[in-house]
Amino acid sequence: MDKELKQRDFTQLNMDLSAQVVVLPDQHQWVTSPADGVSRIPLEREQLESGHTTSLVTFAPGSSFPPHEHPMGEEIFVLEGVFSDEEGDYPAGTYIRNPPGSKHKPFTREGCALFVKLDQFHPDDNEQVVITEEQREWRQGIGNLMVLSLHAFGDESTALVYWPENEVFQPHTHRGGEEILVLKGEFCDEYGKYPKHSWIRSPHLSQHHPFVEQETLILVKVGHLPQGN
Repeated sequence: MDKELKQRDFTQLNMDLSAQVVVLPDQHQWVTSPADGVSRIPLEREQLESGHTTSLVTFAPGSSFPPHEHPMGEEIFVLEGVFSDEEGDYPAGTYIRNPPGSKHKPFTREGCALFVKLDQFHPDDNEQVVITEEQREWRQGIGNLMVLSLHAFGDESTALVYWPENEVFQPHTHRGGEEILVLKGEFCDEYGKYPKHSWIRSPHLSQHHPFVEQETLILVKVGHLPQGN
C-alpha cells in the first residue's frame, strides 16, 4: 500500500451509520499512529484513539504497538505480510476476533497490512476466533458464488465471498446493513465499480444489484448496522 502521511482530525468520521459511504483507493488518506512505524487509513472513527473505529493499518518491518485492551472487541483481517502478538503469528488471509476485555501487544517482524474494526462487538459476543487460510471451509452460495463463514452472532455475520468472472447476483435488500472490503478484483453494482481495497458501507434497508466482470474476492459483514424504525 503506497502512502503519504497526513495529519488531520478524523474524529466523528463517517459516524452517521444510516448513511451510505464509499471510500475508493484513490481517496485513502494515511495518518500516523502513536507507535513508530504504524500508519492508518481511517474509514470510520468516533474518537482519535478510542471508540468505534474501522481502519486500514500498516506495520513497517520490526514495528510494534503498545499493549492495549479492547473494551468492546477487535476484529482483524490480515491483508499482507505476517501480523503477530504474544499468542502467535498470523499470515496474510488470517481472520481474528479478540473479544471485549481482551488485551495484547501486537507486532510484526517482516511488516504487514491489516483491516481492523475496534469497539463494535455486542457485549455478549465473547468468542475468540482465529481462522487461517489453511483452515478455511468454503461452501456453495447462491449461483456460482463460494462463501466462507467467519463468524456469526445474533443478526450479524461476517464472511468471505468469492465471485467468479462475470457473475451476477440477484437484487437484494440489506436488513441491518452491509459492509464490504474488496480484497481482490473489482466489485460492481448499478452505482459504480469498486477496485481492490475499496470500502463500502450500505445502511439498513439499502438495495443494490451487484455483479463482477473479473474474478473477485470480498470481505462482507451484514446485519450489524442500526435498524431504526
